[in-house]
Amino acid sequence: MASKPSIPKGTRDFSPAEVSKRQYIIQTIKANFEKFGFQPIETPSFENSDTLMGKYGEEGDRLIFKILNSGNFFYNKSKIELPESLEELQLNSAEKITLEQRIELNKFTGKISEKALRYDLTVPFARYVVQHQSEIEFPFKRYQIQPVWRADNPQKGRFREFFQCDADVVGSKSLWQEVELVQLYDTVFTSLGLEGVTIKINNRKILSGIAEVIGASDKLIDFTVALDKLDKIGEDGVKKEMIEKGIAESALIKVQPLFSFSGTFADKIEQLSNMLASSEEGMKGVEELKFICDNVATLGLSTATLDLDVTLARGLNYYTGAIFEVAAPKTVAMGSIGGGGRYDDLTGIFGLKNMSGVGISFGLDRIYLVLEELQLFPETVAATSKALFLNYGDKEALYASQAIQKLRKENIKVELYPDNVKLGKQFQYADKRLIPFAVIVGDQEIASNSYALKNLVSGEQITVDFKGLKNALLA
Repeated sequence: MASKPSIPKGTRDFSPAEVSKRQYIIQTIKANFEKFGFQPIETPSFENSDTLMGKYGEEGDRLIFKILNSGNFFYNKSKIELPESLEELQLNSAEKITLEQRIELNKFTGKISEKALRYDLTVPFARYVVQHQSEIEFPFKRYQIQPVWRADNPQKGRFREFFQCDADVVGSKSLWQEVELVQLYDTVFTSLGLEGVTIKINNRKILSGIAEVIGASDKLIDFTVALDKLDKIGEDGVKKEMIEKGIAESALIKVQPLFSFSGTFADKIEQLSNMLASSEEGMKGVEELKFICDNVATLGLSTATLDLDVTLARGLNYYTGAIFEVAAPKTVAMGSIGGGGRYDDLTGIFGLKNMSGVGISFGLDRIYLVLEELQLFPETVAATSKALFLNYGDKEALYASQAIQKLRKENIKVELYPDNVKLGKQFQYADKRLIPFAVIVGDQEIASNSYALKNLVSGEQITVDFKGLKNALLA
């Protein structure tokens, strides 16, 4: 007996109703992207490994899915040279790899895998900009809605395959772009009916300034990676990780106020100004945040709240200015449902200097879970066919099909049951598909050029001509 098929851990199948709901979210996001002047692009599902590796920090690199070289690569032994130190390497989950072994293993991986699935949409976008720079009009506003893959540990709201919905502007250093992106977040979530969303904002320059003030500039990445985990491992966990990374306990005393920042946006700006008075870089970050906050406050937001979170770091190495993260309403136990930031030198890694960019991303899968939990999907989203024409035989099916053809031209969703089977089975099909009407056509209806329309919810049945049928299904 054949074993039951399965799918890889961290991936999912989607039912028709789920796909309809996902498309509703995507179309809402897409419509607002275009309303704000963003243009669509698409990039390949996989990139050359050297395009992706080294762009996300050590933790990010670890989560990139490698693709084995195709064809007869493994059958041509002359192409593979196994490093001597790996020939006797026996590893299990309890053993750790030495630095020497890791280097050798990475060399070997490079021989058998030259491509990788994209980890996000931002680095491929940077590659796209560099490769097509002669065709692009700057500043370039692009949006991209495609799947990405991460070799992460699956859990609620975290998958190995998921969609990202990104909007980026490249070729402008203006902070008005950040102001617009905050408005874009607010507009999308308002359109989805999701109230109580918090748009958290920080600035990488502020984090650099804090590291400078506490004497840990050389540990900036370690400092930010640990700080970014505050909501997951707590204050004690963050401090422990910082100490393990070589940050002095005396520095942690200086950083203590970060864990208890409170008050309005303006209050927090003032506290940061006092803390970072001796750091030129830190004060630049304070001024940038103040500009964004002041203008957003003047323009106003519909349903979202903008909040300064000084512990927001996001572990990605390429952010250089503003950092965004969107938190779901507090009534829902969910991680971030969006994030982004400014990257002044991302395209520089591909040879194009002085090309600043800023972008945000929407987490489709998590937004879906939030809308589902809060029951915010409109009833019309999963709407199926408006009516099922029952099949009484070929003569009746042809008569029904002529009406179906005309109704579809009016953008009315209708269908014919394909088989001439017992009516009970056909009605049962309509019931399970949640189709609200059945159309009955027999000899009497054909003779009078009419249709019997039955409301499957109320049980009421009426006889109508084609115009009456169309109007009833349009109602």
